[in-house]
Amino acid sequence: MRMVNYNGELHLADTKFLNHENRGLRYGDALFESIRVIQNKIIFWEDHYLRLMASMRILRMEIPMDFTMEHLETEILKTVAADNLDNARVRLSIFRKNGGLYRPETREVSYIIETEHLESSFFVLDDSKYEVELFKDFYVNADLLSTLKTNNRMINIVGSIFAEENGYQNCLLLNSSKQVVEALNGNLFMVQGKTITTPPINDGCLNGILRKKLMHIIQRHEEYTLKEASISPFDLQKADELFITNAIIGIRPIRKYRKKEFDTAIAKKLIGRLNTAARLELPN
Repeated sequence: MRMVNYNGELHLADTKFLNHENRGLRYGDALFESIRVIQNKIIFWEDHYLRLMASMRILRMEIPMDFTMEHLETEILKTVAADNLDNARVRLSIFRKNGGLYRPETREVSYIIETEHLESSFFVLDDSKYEVELFKDFYVNADLLSTLKTNNRMINIVGSIFAEENGYQNCLLLNSSKQVVEALNGNLFMVQGKTITTPPINDGCLNGILRKKLMHIIQRHEEYTLKEASISPFDLQKADELFITNAIIGIRPIRKYRKKEFDTAIAKKLIGRLNTAARLELPN
C-alpha cells in the first residue's frame, strides 16, 4: 500500500486528511514540484528547492522556519523509503492553509509528498511516434505567474483532452502574441542546423528545471549555439528537430507536426549529456 507524507506524518494513500475547505481545491492556491529520485538521491534537488522558495515568495506564502533544503530532502526520501522505492517520481505540493475567500486568513502552508515507481534509473529517449498540434482554444499569458508551477493547469487539462480527441500525443501552447511557448507537459526546444532555440521566460513559458539544465549543457557544447528567442508557428515547419523537456522524462523528441517529420539526432546526443549531469548528483 502506497504512503503519503502530510506535513511530516506518513499516512496510507487512501487516508482522508483534507476537506472541502482546502485552498488548493477551492482557488488553486498551491504550488508543486515534480521531482525525480534515482537510487535514493533527489536529482537536481537544489534547483527544485530554489525554484520552490522563489515561487512561494512570489505568491506571498509564509515559508516555515523548518523548510530548509535538508529538511524537505529528508521528508521526501522518508516517503520514498516508506514505499520501498529506489527510483521514483515525486510530487511535492505546497498549499496555503484553510480559511478565507480570495484573501486568505493565513499565509501559513501545508505540504503533501506523493511517490510513484519509475522503471528506469536514468533518462531514456523514446523516439517512437509522437505527433503534436497547436492548441488554439486558449492562450498562455506572457507574465510571471505563467512561469510558476502552480495548480492552475486548466489550459493543460483542456489541451490534453483536445489532443486525445484528435489523435495527437501532445499539443504546443501559444501566448496572446501567437508565439509558441511550450508543450502541455514541458518546455520546447527547436533545432535548426547547429542552432538550438528555446522560448524566453518572458514569453510565458514555465521556468523548467530541465530547461535550465539543458541550456547549460548546450552552452558548454562548442558544436551548438543556444538562443533564447520567440518561436512562431511558421518556424516549426522549418526546424530539423523539436523536443520537449521536463524533470521526469528528460527529453522527448517530437516526430511529426502537420506534414513535417523530424529527426532525433541532436536529442540523442543531448540525452547522454543530461544523464551525465544526473550521475554527478549521485554519491561516489
